[in-house]
Amino acid sequence: MALKREEVAESRKWDLSSLFTSEREYEESLTATAEKLKEIAVYKGKLDETNSAECLKLSSDIGRALERLYVYANLRKDENTADAEAQARAEKINILAAKCSSATSFISAELAGFPASKLRRMASRAEYEPFSVLLNDVIREKKHILSVKEEKIMSEISAFTGDFRNIFMMFDNADIKFGKVRVDGEDTELTHGVYSVLLQHPSQEVRRNAFETYYASYRAGINTVAATYAGSVKKDCTVSALRGFSSALARALYADDIKKSVYDNLISAVHDATPSVHDYIRYRKKALGLEELHMYDLYVPITEDFRLEMDYDDAYELVKKALAPLGEEYGDLLDRARKERWIDVEETVNKRSGAYSWGMYDSNPYVLLNYKKTAHDVFTIAHELGHSMHSYYSRKNQCYEKADYSIFVAEIASTVNEVLLLKYLISSADGKARKYLLSYYLDMFRTTVFRQTMFAEFEKFAHELYESGSPLTAENMSAEYMRLNRSYYGDGVIHDDDIAIEWSRIPHFYNAFYVYKYATGMISAVNIADRLLREEGYIDKYKAFLSAGGSLYPLPTLALAEVDLSKKAPFAFAMREFRDALREMKKS
Repeated sequence: MALKREEVAESRKWDLSSLFTSEREYEESLTATAEKLKEIAVYKGKLDETNSAECLKLSSDIGRALERLYVYANLRKDENTADAEAQARAEKINILAAKCSSATSFISAELAGFPASKLRRMASRAEYEPFSVLLNDVIREKKHILSVKEEKIMSEISAFTGDFRNIFMMFDNADIKFGKVRVDGEDTELTHGVYSVLLQHPSQEVRRNAFETYYASYRAGINTVAATYAGSVKKDCTVSALRGFSSALARALYADDIKKSVYDNLISAVHDATPSVHDYIRYRKKALGLEELHMYDLYVPITEDFRLEMDYDDAYELVKKALAPLGEEYGDLLDRARKERWIDVEETVNKRSGAYSWGMYDSNPYVLLNYKKTAHDVFTIAHELGHSMHSYYSRKNQCYEKADYSIFVAEIASTVNEVLLLKYLISSADGKARKYLLSYYLDMFRTTVFRQTMFAEFEKFAHELYESGSPLTAENMSAEYMRLNRSYYGDGVIHDDDIAIEWSRIPHFYNAFYVYKYATGMISAVNIADRLLREEGYIDKYKAFLSAGGSLYPLPTLALAEVDLSKKAPFAFAMREFRDALREMKKS
């Protein structure tokens, strides 16, 4: 049973005072930010080379204040997703965000009307230096920026086009009830967090009951979720078409200036490596001694007598030791994160499920956890702190306007931390512990590279189906998902009927074409971690990557760490890592 929030020690709750110290301060900022919208209106229709810097600075100030409000409101809401007051606060900020977007929407449209030569001249001047990336984006995206009137309309409708994700999150975190399952002779309330634990339970019967009980709730709401996701896909495709892109995927790749060869290299490498995945799945069945291996058996540790289970404080110290290759400064920041309460640790009633790192330019990075004593949760500490430290270095070394890094590179630092933790543990392990850790590494590949690429293929199917003029239904989406599941996992596992609706519980699908970046992120991280452990001085190149923020596009940013995803070599190295780990596992 999840704790009530008031039962949790203060040291295990995040301290949001770096955002706002009181509700009064928050309300004053809310009022002041709304008032600033009157100031920005003065520039509408009057932008030129001399006053655009002033307008951009004001727009930046509004965005910075809004971001602070938005992050605070949503962090508070995530503490208790059923709190009506917190919901209202967050919704109020959504309304203000839409107003801010509408009030400033003329800027990109008017700048897009400037000749490219003027924009380049402006970008080279000192007063425009914080906005040089923005101006270069305008030059690049001129053909996709609409008229002032059309941009205003696009901004106005953004107030509700993002609601598909919000609807799903409310269903998934506040409304859905999973009931109870029998565990070790007792009825246990099933939650997202408990479900992840029960999938690692040594009893196959417990795993099966948890799996079937969990998915029964999604099956009961499958038509509602299907309609919600279909609406999200329609929005993606419609906005892409209105902006002149050939497809939603083309728009997603264009936003980060990602070469199609990167996407092709990922799909090709993963497809080539699926025989090794099938081999691992067959090995898992044999190692577990099961007559039948089911989808709910893919998370239980292979080594029966070894568990990486520890209290949170011990887990944190372990993570810090494992990340020692990142240097003394990095270690000091990890100490600060715990001492200054950047982290919300415990699962509590109606708290948002899962884990994330968030924050803004003027605040501490914040980490939401729902910590349980499992290997997954130990690695989650390392993962989310990787995000937080990436944000810390970017904000320390870049101005506000260039501090935010792309989602494409966002999963790299977090996964580097996971790989370093795993290799640290493997280096001192033997026997069943070593076998367990090798299995964990293989499962990292299976879930982060292979599974996320499967998700990416499902997203591609869903968007292309709508773009071809066909409807999206629970039936055709479930049929395609089952086909992909069979292709990726092979004949060594029973493809249980409920796995066909797994798509209905994936929140990242509401951020289109996000998930493939997990896969490319791990490909990059495996290459980076190997060099951090082998090459003296490489840490400086890695910190240059961490510090770049959004000052460069993703591929040039990654080039600072000497990783080039437009070539096949990084993918080939990562696939060799998987095969080598499997070979060592089978020897053991």
